[in-house]
Amino acid sequence: MNRGAAITVASCGKTFADGTRALSPLDLDVRAGETLVLLGPSGCGKTTLLRLIAGLEAPDAGGHIRFDGADVTALPIEKRNVGMVFQSYALFPNMSVIDNVAYGLRVRGMAQAARRAQAAGVLEMMRIGALAQRRIDQLSGGQRQRVALARALAVEPRVILLDEPLTALDAALREHLRGEIDALLKRLAITAIYVTHDQAEALALGDRIVVMRNGAIAQVGTPRDVYFRPADDFVADFVGVTNRLTGTLKNGRFETAAGVVPLPQDLVPPAAPSGPGAVRLLFRPEAARLASPADTPLVFEVVQVEFQGARQKVTLKDPAGARILVEAPADGLLVPGAAVGLILDPARISLA
Repeated sequence: MNRGAAITVASCGKTFADGTRALSPLDLDVRAGETLVLLGPSGCGKTTLLRLIAGLEAPDAGGHIRFDGADVTALPIEKRNVGMVFQSYALFPNMSVIDNVAYGLRVRGMAQAARRAQAAGVLEMMRIGALAQRRIDQLSGGQRQRVALARALAVEPRVILLDEPLTALDAALREHLRGEIDALLKRLAITAIYVTHDQAEALALGDRIVVMRNGAIAQVGTPRDVYFRPADDFVADFVGVTNRLTGTLKNGRFETAAGVVPLPQDLVPPAAPSGPGAVRLLFRPEAARLASPADTPLVFEVVQVEFQGARQKVTLKDPAGARILVEAPADGLLVPGAAVGLILDPARISLA
């Protein structure tokens, strides 16, 4: 396989013929060989951006797409040396598995013997060589996903584009194949752009994540950056769960309706508090630990307990009615109405 290409998206927006603006002009650099995940809710522009990079859509005037510095804006998808895996897989039901995988090579004019040999090699790499002569309607969902990925890889692309390829699969299979795709992309060192609305998928697969909202980029960063240092409330809420407590700062402590939280000395107060005299303390559910009310000055009431096997999700509320979500081991019996203390990891809290 060829090593992946570096991609530059410069001033690319997209307005459709009816006047709908799907994408505001934006800039984005994708590093050669990295897996970049486009994450966001439906309608945020992530698939439109993917289609611009693929050559399936043209950007508005002034926008440019470059692969390794070469302008490919005017080139169609078949001239860009990209592979694409669609959400629907778009496999040909009248062809065998091996003919589906070899299709792109046939379009490129490769001789029949050579293209079937190359397609067979990719099928073996995907561990589905035994399915080569089957029809598409004889395959399971997971097998079809592997065939679609094999077809995209058979043309030895420098860029592979994946548009929510696991959405149609059940949860267990989706998680299994996500791990396979991650290992495969890292081994082949192809530049990959992966579209999803699934936060867990994005955090697991991405070298970097682009969080999108309303046709624009909200944040670009590593999974850890996006999760632990969200750029704004939208990112914080879309990528996982963020708890917020409103209170005031006094003598190095955060004071709220539920009690007080000692703050680490290096925690920087917000430049613009959320209200007059008010500050918000932000933390993820896993940054909190339940304790006896006698062991901490931060006390809440249990509202709801959701058993999830090894863990349980616990909804708490403070005396002012503000609710937060925390996680706890499942061996502790909690009942609604009980008072519990909360201990926060000082390294995993922030102020806004």
